[in-house]
Amino acid sequence: MAQSIPAACRAGGGTAGHDRLRAVLEAAEHGVFAAVQWLRLGLEAVGAVVIAIGGVRGVVALAAGLAGPGEQSFGAVRLTLARYLSLALEFQLAADILSTAIAPSWDQIGKLGAIAVIRTGLNFFLAREMAGEVAAAGAGHSGEAKAGG
Repeated sequence: MAQSIPAACRAGGGTAGHDRLRAVLEAAEHGVFAAVQWLRLGLEAVGAVVIAIGGVRGVVALAAGLAGPGEQSFGAVRLTLARYLSLALEFQLAADILSTAIAPSWDQIGKLGAIAVIRTGLNFFLAREMAGEVAAAGAGHSGEAKAGG
């Protein structure tokens, strides 16, 4: 954290004004660092809660589908779960970006890059699968409407 404090203040040979400035800058830097860490933790928690809610809704929908009569189609269950996972990935990525916002090292930047690529790739394929499920569901409903009319 000390690398962002002006060199004249870090030199130690400054006046009382420089010492006060250094103390204020260090306190502000510590406050910003703490705030970012709390925000990151909050975003990670929201992402985890979204995954949990999606998992519960997916299990409930799966159980309802298995208990129902006739042939089961799990497209709606997969679509529901994919939507929650996609949203959770966005929150997790935001938390990762926040964690590198304060004095990132090259190691942290590299890890963020790898995580961002993986999560963005997962999100891309989830979105593609969701679009395919919606299209298949739409085609199924229009086929039923034509057959029934």
